[in-house]
Formats: sequence, structure tokens, C-alpha cells
Amino acid sequence: MRFMVMIKSDENTEAGVPPSEELLAEMGRYNEELAQAGVLLAGEGLQPSSKGARVRFSSGDRTVVDGPFAETRELIAGFWLIQVASKQEAINWVMRMPDPLPGSETEIEIRQVFEADDFGSELTPELREAEQQLREKVARQQQ
Repeated sequence: MRFMVMIKSDENTEAGVPPSEELLAEMGRYNEELAQAGVLLAGEGLQPSSKGARVRFSSGDRTVVDGPFAETRELIAGFWLIQVASKQEAINWVMRMPDPLPGSETEIEIRQVFEADDFGSELTPELREAEQQLREKVARQQQ
């Protein structure tokens, strides 16, 4: 099972305040633990929403809205993509994480990633094969 682990933003992350050297070192050690356990697939911090954009879809129209965005607590400051055996194991890993935003009330969201089998018969054998080929192509490009 794959899970996306997301750190919610706070005023400091949205202001572009970088983490302290101490926090970077703690997170580096945590990331190394994830990698050594073979569960880390990806993990990154995100720039503030002021450097981002949203594309809204409405009845076939698309509208671009530049950041910054309101509701800081609803924004994502960083993420990990991990592969573990269960939601409980994902929770256990997050419980070991250093506090990512010291001095703030931090919220970490854990969401399971859809796998091909989750789509049932709607993912036809042809669509499944096309998806697998795309994944293999992307993996080759990342090597």
C-alpha cells in the first residue's frame, strides 16, 4: 500500500521561512530511517503558495489563479510518499517523525494512494496495460 503523508502549512512556511539547521538535520535522519526501512518512495518540501498557481475547471473552461492562497492550514508544505503494509504502519512512521513545524500546531495528513485494483472493472485490461506501460516508461526516464 502506498500512502501520501502531507505536512500542512503554517504562517512561516507560507512566508518562505526556511527550516532551522537543527530541523533539517533531524528530518534528514528521519528520511534516512525511512530509506533504510525500504518504505520511502519520495519526499519533498514545497515552496510557498505565493509561487504557485491553481487551475480551476468549470463546465469545460479553465481559469488560472495565481497564489498566494488563503486558508494557510489547508495548504501543503511538504510530503512523503511511502510504501507500507497498512494504514497503521503509515501512522506509526508519522508518529516517529520530528515535529516538522516547531512552535506551531502541526497537522500531518495520511492518505492512501489508489492502486490499479481499486478501480475494479472500470479499469479494463487495455487501460491497465496502458497504465503499466506508462509507469515503466516513467521509471526508465528517472534512471
